Amino acid sequence: MRFLYILIAYLLAPVVLGALALRGFRDRSHWEGFTQRFGLGAALQGGRSVWVHAVSVGEVQAAAPLVNALLAKLPDVPLVLTTVTPTGRARARALFGGRVEVRYVPIDLPGSVRRFFARVRPQLAIVLETEIWPNLYNRCGRLGIPLVLASARISPRSVPRYRRLVGLFRQALSNGIFIAAQSEQDAERFRSIGASPERTHVVGNIKFDYAHPPNIEAQGRELRQMLGADRPIWVAGSTHAGEEEVLLAAHRRLRERMPRALLVMVPRHPPRFPEVSGWLAQRGAKFVTRTSRAPSAEDTEVFLVDTLGELLAFYAAADVAFVGGTLVPIGGHNLLEPASLGLPVLAGPNNFNSADIARLLIEGGAVRIVHDAMELANAVEELLADAASRERMGTAGRRAIEENRGAADRLMAFLEPLLP
Repeated sequence: MRFLYILIAYLLAPVVLGALALRGFRDRSHWEGFTQRFGLGAALQGGRSVWVHAVSVGEVQAAAPLVNALLAKLPDVPLVLTTVTPTGRARARALFGGRVEVRYVPIDLPGSVRRFFARVRPQLAIVLETEIWPNLYNRCGRLGIPLVLASARISPRSVPRYRRLVGLFRQALSNGIFIAAQSEQDAERFRSIGASPERTHVVGNIKFDYAHPPNIEAQGRELRQMLGADRPIWVAGSTHAGEEEVLLAAHRRLRERMPRALLVMVPRHPPRFPEVSGWLAQRGAKFVTRTSRAPSAEDTEVFLVDTLGELLAFYAAADVAFVGGTLVPIGGHNLLEPASLGLPVLAGPNNFNSADIARLLIEGGAVRIVHDAMELANAVEELLADAASRERMGTAGRRAIEENRGAADRLMAFLEPLLP
């Protein structure tokens, strides 16, 4: 099975790498550090490292409490953080600066993996949220490197698939994969696919330990003045193709009843910024872009945020938040960011990327689910017109986050025997 996996990986690698290289023509950040995907790059200076892997922006943000705790605990040990996406890489550099060596994780081919381990020399590997890389895992097992799946989760429908893949990293599993699961249900599913009961524990979800920057409210107030202090404002964050149409339709319905309402639209991926801008122009929308530095006029319908790293500040400037990736089958993005700011949150029905978080916030009254433009327009109008409802939902979100904090401390206690 391992031979078959490696054969398929070699056959697919040119397709995957070619697609990544082609994206560089639209967004040159895809070309920066490209050789790291082959395990190349400068050898890490200093002693053996601690390696943390976080696939993209959401996981990088969630890893912040863990990374900061590791930096405080191990000031003289090099810390490496790998990610898959340019946006994840940019976010990691913005969060940690030069304190952390930020790299792309290598493609899961034996040669690339060997080169990566030779340059980074990890003595402990921590992978967030159950990213499965059979050759990386196998290398950990062969070198006797402890591997921790942190804030790990596994859905019931994924159990059969993982059970079939276990043979690909059985050596790592037998040598010491440690599971720090989000819930007891997740822990039991890992045990059912062969994880050691002695090395499988429940620590919770470290995403609840997220803390927004202390000056974010002040940034929000400044943006609010620019957007229009007395206008009703709602933000649609991390939107995808297929959602902008629904959002604009909902906003135009809303403006029939609230003509001064402003929609702040924040597409998820930078390469789509020009596409969304062109699409808004085709639809005859009156909009301005963040990069134009033009003020939001009284007749502006949409403010398009075509910059990176400002979503949280625009959430802080708004009255209501909609979280994207939920009206299309992407699986949803970070519901905790707007909830942590005390905003009422709306989302579509597709929240399977963080189903437990979504369920907790929905049941607690912090998040409402909408299915189409009409439902979205009605929900936004209701919340914009009712400050008490906004306050109630915002308070519920903050309460849910506070009641579920502590996973980062439990994870550090779990890691303590494995730390250098």
